[in-house]
Amino acid sequence: MTRLNLLIAPSGAVRAAWRILVFVAVFLGSVVLLAALFNPVLTAVAGFTGGPVFGNSLVLLLGALVATAVCTRALDRTGWSAVWMGRGAARPRALSEGLLLGALAIGVPCLVLVTVGRLGFASSPKGSWWGYAARMAVILLPAALFEEVLTRGYLLAVLRESIGWRSALVVTSLLFGLLHTLNAGATVQTISVVILAGVFLGGIVLLTGSVYAAWMAHFGWNWCMAALLHSSVSGIAFHTPNYRLIDTGPAWLTGGAWGPEGGAAAAVGLLAGLAYLNARRVRREES
Repeated sequence: MTRLNLLIAPSGAVRAAWRILVFVAVFLGSVVLLAALFNPVLTAVAGFTGGPVFGNSLVLLLGALVATAVCTRALDRTGWSAVWMGRGAARPRALSEGLLLGALAIGVPCLVLVTVGRLGFASSPKGSWWGYAARMAVILLPAALFEEVLTRGYLLAVLRESIGWRSALVVTSLLFGLLHTLNAGATVQTISVVILAGVFLGGIVLLTGSVYAAWMAHFGWNWCMAALLHSSVSGIAFHTPNYRLIDTGPAWLTGGAWGPEGGAAAAVGLLAGLAYLNARRVRREES
């Protein structure tokens, strides 16, 4: 076995570090190249979708997919199934379960806050609800998939085999939180809830064996806030038709300007989701 093979063999913490470095390098290089190649197209897309979010997310997603393909095929000589992204991982039951889990984890806490008067709705200029909901889906789908592929695909798989699934969940969830620190209105509390969301989404991957299930949970969570509640998502505000979500505080409970996902109520929803996932895991181990 050559020295290079010893460094990148798929086991051991040191070797895992080399594989992660290669993944990050390929990802960053791919993003720079893709952004340069498709800049005119991205500019046109930004004008169509009302902002650069969709185009940027698409480039980042493609970069993450290229890095995953290079590392699984050329480096590890495995394939998409090794990172929970094979054809079997896209089974309808896993996708629908993930979508439902994500939507309920944020939807139920928000419904409770509306019921007790901590969240409410104000009028906005009239517009097409369906058109807005569809535009949110177009924007949020690639953004959610990018974050899942980046943090809970190859990186989670490599860390899991190197340091165990618990530590891997912690590391990738911290990374997930760091990705949101530059968003407007980020605080220690909002990032802490995002990190907890990372644990929740990672738990879905490990339970279902599907990054796509976590993608649907992530999308269901975001779409519920953006399209149904007309609220901010991770500090990003959208121009909503007909109505918009307002809160009467306190911000520690409702999330304030960050949106409902930054508050303690959302954390309770995530903890409930984690309790459900853990119960499923225990039942599986006992059967």
